[in-house]
Amino acid sequence: MRDEQPTQTAGFGEMPEGSFRGLMKDAVRYWEVRRVIYNAALFAVCVVWLVATWPLFRPAFAWWAVPPMAFLTLVANICYSAAYLVDIPMQQSSMGKVWRNRRWGLWVAGTVFAIVLANYWIADEIYPDVH
Repeated sequence: MRDEQPTQTAGFGEMPEGSFRGLMKDAVRYWEVRRVIYNAALFAVCVVWLVATWPLFRPAFAWWAVPPMAFLTLVANICYSAAYLVDIPMQQSSMGKVWRNRRWGLWVAGTVFAIVLANYWIADEIYPDVH
């Protein structure tokens, strides 16, 4: 007589909770919704700088400014994707359930860091060049 352990099966179209594909699906579902808020926050920083210092930033509204700004937008989104490097291993750890309830802290810390970095970048790198 074989002594079999009961196994939990995933429903149709669902991945087992511990599989990499299931963890990735959970991470994408969590982080990509918040990417919109992250980008909106960084856009708001740029708008505040623009409005607050309008006469000085007026010369920067030219076609030559589009590629550098597009590059900075790409870099900001690549940095946002670094959250996956923390999230996936934390989900696989023994603290996976606790992590899923508290990963908002990583999002808040990363977004605040990005806002501070954007302010620094505008004040130190972009603003002096526009005079």
